[in-house]
Amino acid sequence: MDTPGYLTMSAKELNRLEILGRALERRLTQAQAADQLGLGIRQVERLCRKLRVEGPRGLVSKKRGRSSNRRLPSALHDRALELIGSRYRDFGPTLAAEKLREVHGVEVSVETLRHWMIEAELWVPRAQRRRCVHQPRRRRACVGELIQIDGCDHEWFEERAPRCTLLVYVDDATSRLMELRFVASESMFDYFASTQTYLERHGKPVAFYSDKASIFRVNGSDTREGGGPTQFSRALSELNIDIVCANSPQAKGRVERAHLTLQDRFVKELRLRELSTPEAANAYASEFMADYNDRFGKDPLSHHDAHRPVRDDEDLPLIFTCQEDRKISKELTLHFRRGVYLIEPGPETLELRGQRCRVHEYADGHIELRHGGKSLPFRAFEEHRRVTQGDIVSNKRLGAVLAKIQTDQRQRDEKLLGSRSVPLRQKQRTQAARAQADAPGEGP
Repeated sequence: MDTPGYLTMSAKELNRLEILGRALERRLTQAQAADQLGLGIRQVERLCRKLRVEGPRGLVSKKRGRSSNRRLPSALHDRALELIGSRYRDFGPTLAAEKLREVHGVEVSVETLRHWMIEAELWVPRAQRRRCVHQPRRRRACVGELIQIDGCDHEWFEERAPRCTLLVYVDDATSRLMELRFVASESMFDYFASTQTYLERHGKPVAFYSDKASIFRVNGSDTREGGGPTQFSRALSELNIDIVCANSPQAKGRVERAHLTLQDRFVKELRLRELSTPEAANAYASEFMADYNDRFGKDPLSHHDAHRPVRDDEDLPLIFTCQEDRKISKELTLHFRRGVYLIEPGPETLELRGQRCRVHEYADGHIELRHGGKSLPFRAFEEHRRVTQGDIVSNKRLGAVLAKIQTDQRQRDEKLLGSRSVPLRQKQRTQAARAQADAPGEGP
C-alpha cells in the first residue's frame, strides 16, 4: 500500500522510469531504450505514453496490493489450519497434507500448507530452528592419552578401483595420523588388524575415542544402560585399554576434519603415484603419514608419552580374534557358526564334558578351541559357512556382504549347472536368469 504523498516502486520500475524519462527528453531513441530494457519497441511506446499522461504512477504494476487470481479460498485456508491445530499439531507439512487429503478430503499442496503453517506458527522452518552449540574442547596433554578412530567411506582411487573405506587413527593431543589402513568396509576384523598394527608400532594408549557403531558399542534396545561388551571392547579390555564413544560427530572433530584433508590430499597423492589397489596404498601410507604429520602435527602440551609397551604375555593375534564361549556336550561336540565340531577324545578332553570352552575365530575363517589357556584338538564334523537369510548386517558392511552373497549365489548356480541330477529345463532357466542378470542396463 502506498502512503499518501508517496509512491512505492520496485527497482525494476525505477530503472524503467530513468530510461524512459531519457527517451522522452530525446536523449535516447525508443529503439535504444527498448534494447536497454529488453522490451519491444511497441511496448516502449505504450510505456512512454503512460509516463507522459499519468507520470511515474503509470509505470507501477496494477497488480500490486491485489490478491492473486489463483489464490485458494479463505474457507479452505481456515479449515486446513483448524484441522491441523486440533488434530495434527505435531505433524510436519508433508504428513499433514497427506492426512488432510486422505482423511478429510482437503486438497492442499505441501508447499502451500508449509507457508500457511509457518504463518500460523504451527511449523518452524529448519533455517530458524535453534542449532546445537558444540563448544571446542581442549586437547589432551600427552601423546597416546586419547586416540580418535573412525572409518571414512570414499572413492579413494577415483575411477581406478571400487569405492572402499579408510580407517583413520588420530592422536587427540597433536592431531597426528597414527594409523591408516584401506579396507573393503568397517568390520570387526579390519579394526582388529589396524589396532594390532597400531599397538605393535606405538604401544598401548590410555583410551580410544570412537562413534557409536556396533563394532564399538552394543546398541540393542534390550541391553542395559551403557550396553554390553562387543568383541572389540572385549579385546581392548584384555589389554587394559578403555574405549569411549562420542555422543556426536562434532565431539570427535579432529578425526572428522582429518577425513576432509585426506579426501583432498591423499586422493591426489595416490593418483600421482598411480596407486590403484588397497595393498599398494597401505604400503605407501607410512610415507604419507610422516609427511602429513610434519605439515599439520601440533606440539603436545606435555612431552610425556602415555603409550605403554605391550607385555610379552599379551598375545595380540590371539586377543584380536572373535571369541565366544560354547558348552561341550557329553559326546564332545559343540556348535559354532552353523557348524558342528568334534573334540578328539583323550584323557584330558574327556574330563571337559559339560564344561564350557572358548572358540577363537580368526580373520581367515579358521577357528581354534581353547580351555584353561590350552588349545584343544578337534575336527570339523559339519560346516555350513555362508551368509544366510535373516543375518543382521551393519550398514557400513552392507556393500562387502552383498558382494559375498553374489559370489556365493554364482557358485551355487555353477554347482547346479554341473550336476547331473538337475533336469535340463531347470538348467536352462538358471542360465537364462543369469544372462538376464548379467546384461548391462536391463531390469528384471
